[in-house]
Amino acid sequence: MKERALVERDLWRAIEAVHAAVYFTPDAKSAYREIGLRGYWMGYFASRSAALGAPGPRVVTALFYGFAPRMVERALPDAWGYATPAQVLDTRQDLARSALAGHTQDGLDDAAGLLSSVLAALDVAGRPLAAAHLDVPVPADPVGRIWHAATVLREYRGDGHVAELMAAGIDGVECHRLPGGSLVPQQREFRGWTEQEWADAGERLADRGLLDPDGGRTPEGDELRAEIERGTDRSAAVALRALDDADLEVLGDALRPVARSLAEAGAVPYPNAMGVARA
Repeated sequence: MKERALVERDLWRAIEAVHAAVYFTPDAKSAYREIGLRGYWMGYFASRSAALGAPGPRVVTALFYGFAPRMVERALPDAWGYATPAQVLDTRQDLARSALAGHTQDGLDDAAGLLSSVLAALDVAGRPLAAAHLDVPVPADPVGRIWHAATVLREYRGDGHVAELMAAGIDGVECHRLPGGSLVPQQREFRGWTEQEWADAGERLADRGLLDPDGGRTPEGDELRAEIERGTDRSAAVALRALDDADLEVLGDALRPVARSLAEAGAVPYPNAMGVARA
């Protein structure tokens, strides 16, 4: 039997893939346009932050961590003049169901029930994005419930990852330089950083001995990145304490096929700007 930590790592990858499908669906831009939002990125920032109410760019930049402030400022607070947070959340949930259609199977009730038990026991102290999404009304249908739970848990793990990055002294642009080739080549553009900001981040990491002159990770960089991931895993594992080994197996058996189907269809591409690893 696989070590529990490895089972959990596989499950987190599946959870992240299920959540991430909403960002890659080709229907996203048009769906958000229909409620008045302008462009894909306004839809992204508004939809991911709407659970917080109608936050401004400073709060969203702080919580999302890896985006250049100017990129967020192009979307917020203007988005809230075009659509209400409730409209945005409803549209996002509909997009998620559509994105997952054809990738799920019958018999998701047990998985949805287990995820509900995880959310019921979840301590979100210090995890603002997870807390906000935990307060979003839970859909009645199994696919909607699973996506809602995957979203809460994805943000829970993400909140913990941001804490690990801050503790390691890795800022919002450096966090894209340290992973190297596991991210898309357009990562700088997708996160709104200038060429100079990107180069400066590389120089700072090189000065710390984390990158070599060619921009690749040094052994020290490898170890720091591995420790950030280990810390993120340790922090995230707390969320799954409500599940025994048999429960984890049931959840994994339900969600891994969904993640594989999404990957095989290109509905969640790999590599990607989110750094979601293939399940």
